[in-house]
Amino acid sequence: MSIDFSDQVAVVTGAGTGLGRSHALELAARGAAVVVNDLHNPANDGPSSAQGVVDEIVSLGGAALANHDSVSTPEGGAAIVEAAVGEFGRIDVVINNAGIVRDGSFAKLPLESIHSVLDVHLRAAFYVTQPAFVKMKEQNYGRIVFTTSGAGLFGNFGQANYAAAKTGLIGLANVLAIEGARYGICANSIAPAARTQMNEGLLGDLTDALDPELVSSMVVFLASRECEATGEIYSAMGGRYARVFTGLTTGWFAGFDNRPTADDVLANIDHINAEAGYRVPTDVTTEVDELNAYLREAQG
Repeated sequence: MSIDFSDQVAVVTGAGTGLGRSHALELAARGAAVVVNDLHNPANDGPSSAQGVVDEIVSLGGAALANHDSVSTPEGGAAIVEAAVGEFGRIDVVINNAGIVRDGSFAKLPLESIHSVLDVHLRAAFYVTQPAFVKMKEQNYGRIVFTTSGAGLFGNFGQANYAAAKTGLIGLANVLAIEGARYGICANSIAPAARTQMNEGLLGDLTDALDPELVSSMVVFLASRECEATGEIYSAMGGRYARVFTGLTTGWFAGFDNRPTADDVLANIDHINAEAGYRVPTDVTTEVDELNAYLREAQG
């Protein structure tokens, strides 16, 4: 295997089952020491799913540590990172995978369902990634993978809370890609579809095709030294992998001295929407650069 994680330490949240378990096993198989985080605590709930994954890794000759801290509190996020550094001496990879769903149509969505989903998906990513990012800056190296969703990228009925949280992760990844660049830190997002406990019975004819391991292939690449991409989003499902991006159309420029009205916008909406010649911005200044180009041209 050309992609190797020897002497590297990875944290995978929500890794007791499903996608997280698959990511943890593949990282360990390639030499990483893995902190397997899952909230399922054996003191309260019987056998730990995180410990089960750890036992599996160790039985195959790997190194792993079970962790049961909650990703949805600042204290829990810090404790997860401290566990990695305390046990293995460093932290090279963070895969933010933990998640829940609390679906419901927007008009009837309870506040508790909004807060709980934002806590586990979006706020948790801040709580776990921020202390890890500090360590990665000290090391001048790191790889961060966020788990977004097609629901956030493209929308899905009944998932306003989930979609908002998942889209928020893309904004976070974009900023970390910029802030981490000088320190050798790459941050990317994965939009997966896989057969897991969370979507059991919902995939229909696609169930057999959507193995979690097929998503892990992309995730493990994004977590590797070999990955130089940053600030990107990749769709991964059923063995098909594709880049997802936000584009900026050429648009319509009203002129340097003009004060366009809403009616002018209406008259030119086709030009504004036209996709031909679009650009893919790398940061917010790219959008401003487009305007500067128009202004320079208008001023001669």
